[in-house]
Amino acid sequence: MNDTNDFLYPEKWLSKASTGERVACELRMRIISGLIESGTTLSENKLAAEYHVSRSPIREALKVLSNENLIRLERMGAVVVGLTEKEIEEIYDVRLLIETFVFERLVKNDTTQVVRELTKILEMMQIAIKYKDADEFALQDVLFHETIIRSIDHSYITMIWNNTKPVMESFILLSMRMHFNEKYDDLSRIMKNHELYIDAISSKNREIMIQSLHQNFDDVQGKVDDLWMSQQMLSKAREQEKE
Repeated sequence: MNDTNDFLYPEKWLSKASTGERVACELRMRIISGLIESGTTLSENKLAAEYHVSRSPIREALKVLSNENLIRLERMGAVVVGLTEKEIEEIYDVRLLIETFVFERLVKNDTTQVVRELTKILEMMQIAIKYKDADEFALQDVLFHETIIRSIDHSYITMIWNNTKPVMESFILLSMRMHFNEKYDDLSRIMKNHELYIDAISSKNREIMIQSLHQNFDDVQGKVDDLWMSQQMLSKAREQEKE
């Protein structure tokens, strides 16, 4: 693949990824960020030349993105579909439904271990804020929610999470990069929301969990706005590079 300095997806997150997965991660970020616009036709040959790979991993990547409904495979190439604001909100709805179900299971379980793990992740998020590392913060944010979901060891819930995670991860990464650049002071509020999650799981208090879920639900429109702002920032940066 070509110069990773031009990539939106963090190279350090791809240590165990296949070439096809690497291409899929980058294309996904470019589509969700708006750098590749809806209606664009993607050519296997052009993508293979751009990423310096054979057509096989390109086909693998396009199949993944098609399954995520980000592109539509046609005879003449892959047409970018992208995501509407409504679809973005629906993806967050799925995560909230999953975490509501997970909490009801956690109420019946010993939560000592998961609370310990979440507390450590929260500490890593705080360190990321200190060093202004948006990518590390996003990584730990995703891990935080994944740790909650995996803690109940429910194979089908995990399968649903795995299916939505790649797109969700891209949202969070773009949103956190925008936050670190434009809304740095708002990170303390995000941390408090995560602390509330831990308090709810530790105390097994449904009222606190409803409060934390409600705050996240109310936050969805903010995340949609963040994505739009991130798209504008990327567009401006590209325009400045061309000048």
